[in-house]
Amino acid sequence: MQKTYNLINKIIESLLVIIFGLLVIDVVWQVVSRYVVGQSSSFTEEFARFSLIWLTVLGAAYINGQQEGHLSMDFLLLKLPEAKRKRRQKVIQISMAVFALVVMVIGGGNLVYTTLRLGQTSSALHLPLGYVYSIVPLCGLIIMFFSWYNFKQLNRI
Repeated sequence: MQKTYNLINKIIESLLVIIFGLLVIDVVWQVVSRYVVGQSSSFTEEFARFSLIWLTVLGAAYINGQQEGHLSMDFLLLKLPEAKRKRRQKVIQISMAVFALVVMVIGGGNLVYTTLRLGQTSSALHLPLGYVYSIVPLCGLIIMFFSWYNFKQLNRI
């Protein structure tokens, strides 16, 4: 399971770097085309919006897997005795997995299915919006895996 965890982390890290790099290039091109060429590109704003969506949701899934790296208010949790702290952390991991399943995987999957079925496309890039929204159920599955992994790690301690 450790190998799978490390592989998923490396893939997500690489995707985040690529998406961020493309976002920077896109925004720079938008500024150059607007002020130097005098005519704004039609796709740059939409591409920036979609890449920011992917960067945010994928980044949230990545940070969920990094126990020490994410923002949390753990002052009260650290005041608990060790046994109660582990139980509370397990409840948190289960709650996160259930949230990811219900809201992100099921709800996001329904959104992807509906937009693909209706044939909705973006105005400038002409991409099916279901492809853009597909990051939500995918990251829901990733968050579920990370919650399961973190739960298993709590059992080892």
